[in-house]
Amino acid sequence: MLLTDSIGTIAACLTTTSFVPQVWHTLRTRDVRGISLGMYSLFTVGVMLWLVYGILLMAWPIIIANAITTSLALAILVMKLRYR
Repeated sequence: MLLTDSIGTIAACLTTTSFVPQVWHTLRTRDVRGISLGMYSLFTVGVMLWLVYGILLMAWPIIIANAITTSLALAILVMKLRYR
């Protein structure tokens, strides 16, 4: 694996994993008061565009990280809408 791929993979793992505690907390408590619907909506669209960008480049660290992050961000958005 190239150094650039290794750095991308590590960065992808760290940034993607950072969403897990928020999803877990929101699932457990159903408390969405501190979550901004606007911010998460824009963020989710941005991550989806990064996913498309990664697919166009065939850059697997970008594809995998953004596919997972999109799923996590969508989960938070759904909970925000459901638990208002």
